[in-house]
Amino acid sequence: MMAKRATVYFEEDIHKALRLKAAETDTNISQYVNNAVREALADDEEDLAAFRERADEPTRPFEEYLAELKQRGEL
Repeated sequence: MMAKRATVYFEEDIHKALRLKAAETDTNISQYVNNAVREALADDEEDLAAFRERADEPTRPFEEYLAELKQRGEL
């Protein structure tokens, strides 16, 4: 896979932690950051899929839900 170069500025303490984590996991910072971004994007895709699946579900006001919880003694 072709890699694209990007300039990213990290806070000093985050950069230090990245260097240590990359060394600990026997990778380099680029590999570690790529993996982290890939995981974050996958999580986002799972969330978006869940939203799409539930898009047609009926909605109700939050206040109504709170009132039901109070009525049942759950709040």
